[in-house]
Amino acid sequence: MKKNKACGSRFKMLLNEANITTTGFAEFLKISKPQNVHNWYTRGVPHYRMEEVAKKLSVNTTWLKTGEGPRDAKELRLLDESGNVLDAQAIRGTYRVIEPLDVDLPFYKETPITPGDKKTHVIKDPGQSIRMPRTDLDSLEINHADAICARMIGNSMAEKIEDGSVVAIDQGLTQIVDGEIYAIEHDGMLRIKYLHRVPGNALRMRSHNNAEYPDEILRAAQIEEQNIRVLGWVFWWSTLNKRRPEVPFL
Repeated sequence: MKKNKACGSRFKMLLNEANITTTGFAEFLKISKPQNVHNWYTRGVPHYRMEEVAKKLSVNTTWLKTGEGPRDAKELRLLDESGNVLDAQAIRGTYRVIEPLDVDLPFYKETPITPGDKKTHVIKDPGQSIRMPRTDLDSLEINHADAICARMIGNSMAEKIEDGSVVAIDQGLTQIVDGEIYAIEHDGMLRIKYLHRVPGNALRMRSHNNAEYPDEILRAAQIEEQNIRVLGWVFWWSTLNKRRPEVPFL
């Protein structure tokens, strides 16, 4: 079992900085005898464990082994088998997830400016959020902080996006790409529409259900007068089946 005794002091320093006991780290590595991990302080981390330990503690393997090169860690973090990033604090043998695989997207809704007021605005609902996989956001190059959710109201986008569906919006993309779906705040009203640019800085809003909702052309002056603001690009939506099927022969 090849070991590098010189790395023992660096390993001990990492655990001390993160306030992780050798017992807690042994449990994390699924090593049944914590004393074996404690012995690494003086004997060094075994060669066959070096890469695993470096990965768990988010440091460069070469740095842990030799002390040379970049340490490559702004903060000590642990990675579990599922890829969750954990804070390096052992509390009764458990770890707290600080960078989960999912992201909580804040929920926005249209609501009266004051109770009973007919005029509305679009604001954050602190009591709701929607979870989405980080990988989905990353694949679309969406900044996690720019992603929000809202609910489709009405049937203007049916059968593409049904009434009551949840939509996810990228606030980082407000520049209009013709034919894409966007969330708009229209004088305090939340709307989901296809958008098209029109010469003269005008805007065409198109519904998927255009048989009931004809196109709206808004000139530049109207856009300003009616307080039209593009909230962002709609990149995801859920669709709830409106009818539960009846099971025959019961």
